[in-house]
Amino acid sequence: MMNNQMQYEVRPLVRAEDLVAQIMWRDPVVLPPKFRINEAIERVRQVGLPNENMNHCYVVDEDCTLLGQLSLRELLLTRGGKRVEDVMERPFVTLQPSDDQELAAQMMQEYDLLELPVVDEQNRLVGVVTADDAMEVLQEEATEDMERMAAMVPSERPYLESSVRRIFLDRIPWLLLLMLSAAFTGGIIAHFEDALAAQVALTAFIPMLMDTGGNCGSQSSVTVIRGLSLGQVGFSDWLRVLWKETRISALCAAALAAVNFLRLLVMSHVGMGIALTVSLTLAVTVITSDLIGSALPIIAKRLGFDPAVMASPLITTVVDATSLLTYFWMASWLLGL
Repeated sequence: MMNNQMQYEVRPLVRAEDLVAQIMWRDPVVLPPKFRINEAIERVRQVGLPNENMNHCYVVDEDCTLLGQLSLRELLLTRGGKRVEDVMERPFVTLQPSDDQELAAQMMQEYDLLELPVVDEQNRLVGVVTADDAMEVLQEEATEDMERMAAMVPSERPYLESSVRRIFLDRIPWLLLLMLSAAFTGGIIAHFEDALAAQVALTAFIPMLMDTGGNCGSQSSVTVIRGLSLGQVGFSDWLRVLWKETRISALCAAALAAVNFLRLLVMSHVGMGIALTVSLTLAVTVITSDLIGSALPIIAKRLGFDPAVMASPLITTVVDATSLLTYFWMASWLLGL
């Protein structure tokens, strides 16, 4: 029999509540390899399945070492005289109790599995993780990512059950950070106050440039964060990601700059110099914001931080500052300010 009281070593950077050991079922149906199929069916009838989402029996030796697995469908369709060891399949993917729950969900999604056996370091079966449990993990991770991308500390309790004070404490740190970052961008504007005084019309286009840059950065960061979460993108892929985003952002920049240039000349009645300055700044801002938004999550993942944290406060700060510096540099170059 399996020892359900076994203590598992917790890996660094993984919280105890996020371990596979917390969601696995510890009493799967186990079968000896020498059992006949009809004996195996009778064993299943006697012990039953601990969870309605389980559809495998697991073949183990006397030490509970995992030898193979057998689906209930295969069990019912196989002739009763055959031995379990002759029809079992060897599991090509297993988990350990100290693995991250998110890894379990990713492996199930990647290999299209409904459950995964959990073994210790000696390959002894200690439990099973089902797809239903893995989907709950993905939902929780998605909720946390959404809260972080909205510049909030993830909450463990439902909204209506959380106190006003708790929600306040969750939101205020990020709001303070964003406020301070806004003061930084305000300092850039103050530094170029003389240039704005010489060309007052430039002031009207600052919100559009900053908003467009922020939107481009958010789009690329969300795409990359999703790839990181699903295991589709790793740190080794950073060059491929940047090259792809460079081409995408160049197309977006060309389209947005062209439309904006015509709009300014036809509808805003500004001079050619200002229209060209704003449109070129817009193109540069789109490209740089896209690259910043795609690079920061990868860097954060490499450094051991949650990539979703980079999606709002840091990207907003960097993109706003970059767009403003580009704008004033472009105005100084083209308009001679």
